[in-house]
Amino acid sequence: MTQRSTPQQIPVVVLAGFLGSGKTTLLNHLLHRSGGSRIGAIVNDFGAIEIDAMAVAGALGDSTVSLGNGCLCCAVDASELDVYLERLARPSARIDVIVIEASGLAEPGELVRMILASEHPGIVYGGLVEVVDAAEFEETRARHPEIDRHLALADLVVVNKLDRTSDPDRVLGLVRSLTDRAAVVPATYGRVDPELLFECRPSEERVGQLSFDDLHRQDGDAGHDAHIDHVDHLHTAYDSLSFVSEVPLDPRRLMPFLDSRPEGLYRIKGYVDFGPHDPANRYSVHAVGRFLRFYPEPWGPAEARRTQLVLIGSGIDTAALVKELEGCENDAPHADERGMWGVLRYVQDPEEQTGEEAVEGMDQAVDAVEGA
Repeated sequence: MTQRSTPQQIPVVVLAGFLGSGKTTLLNHLLHRSGGSRIGAIVNDFGAIEIDAMAVAGALGDSTVSLGNGCLCCAVDASELDVYLERLARPSARIDVIVIEASGLAEPGELVRMILASEHPGIVYGGLVEVVDAAEFEETRARHPEIDRHLALADLVVVNKLDRTSDPDRVLGLVRSLTDRAAVVPATYGRVDPELLFECRPSEERVGQLSFDDLHRQDGDAGHDAHIDHVDHLHTAYDSLSFVSEVPLDPRRLMPFLDSRPEGLYRIKGYVDFGPHDPANRYSVHAVGRFLRFYPEPWGPAEARRTQLVLIGSGIDTAALVKELEGCENDAPHADERGMWGVLRYVQDPEEQTGEEAVEGMDQAVDAVEGA
């Protein structure tokens, strides 16, 4: 499905987990399998790194900004975080996704709250990814009981190092019992499919510019990547479905579906046609975990009016989801005058929001993320 990104907002993903869980390994894996997307990162809570498509190895260190005193959630506030986000979100950087790799002792909930409190119009919350060490999970819980709270907040949980435990199914079951509808994905060596976290393609064509993947292949690792593709089967760790409808969706039917998204459904992206409820606009939808936002944008003069959605998760019942979405279709020629109220709760216009409204909206989003 071809999609336009309007407005241009960069998702900010929080990558959390206790010491030794494999966060840096996972981030390095994403960098090498980004599909040409440019990743900006705030790494180890000590600095911001712009991952330029032409930069490799030691060249990355030249763009590090040191915070100097440890844990990001304690060292800076939301306005200071905006300074680092501004560096990565400036148009000239052409970043497609930003990853904040938290320290092993960070409070991920505070980092999420800081992103939601950001006043930067160019970024949007992209989800909390919690990485756990399967081999040491029970010992980690004994030393750090707060991990239960972190798992309850997560949108996606990566159960890493499954190859090092004798009973992976038991560990996966225990982790799932501690999450609140989060997608739980098994992994070894941090190898998860980047499609779970972000679009694996640049937001726009970059003529004459090599991607990180191109450089990786030129170094002679093409055969190794091919081996990973066919042996590790990254795609088996998640499920996805595409839903296309020529019939408009009824907002009063769609919102209950979105407000009660099933366990394991991590991302929803695409466009919704609400037909007579708003004939002038289609609605771009961005959902990650329990976070949801709509962006109205005008239909093109010759554009076919249809709904196009992609749903991504782990352990989801794709047939049931398609049936539920089909149940949202409604070809009635007239609109309920209050039908769009549920949708408009999730539409944000930064230029029209007052400061008080922005804070209220942020509090509502935090409550949604925390499941309050």
